[in-house]
Amino acid sequence: MSNIRNYVHLLGNIGDDPKVTELDGGKKVARFSLATNETYKDNKGEKQQVTDWHTIVAWGKTAEIVERYAGKGKQIAVSGKLKSRTYTEPKAGNERYVTEVVANEIFLLGAKTDKTTTD
Repeated sequence: MSNIRNYVHLLGNIGDDPKVTELDGGKKVARFSLATNETYKDNKGEKQQVTDWHTIVAWGKTAEIVERYAGKGKQIAVSGKLKSRTYTEPKAGNERYVTEVVANEIFLLGAKTDKTTTD
């Protein structure tokens, strides 16, 4: 039972090309937004769609896969955990609170593409 306490599964489309940063020591981190859609019928019986945006963070090998194969509009599935943190804006000095999905696994869906050969 302890394995399901903080576990997230999302299926959606990448909102913009991932931003990949190489840290000291060569480890990579990828950050990107993921749009998920929910469809329901309102009180009048009309179909409605709501889009939610999630911030995804991938580390190490997972970040390298994202860098190589994932781009804006690509449909993916993500499994991971929710992580909340605070930070201070460098210029304004305001404290910000964010919740992100730290990806354990990313599944590439749709047509197989390699960004390094298609660009």
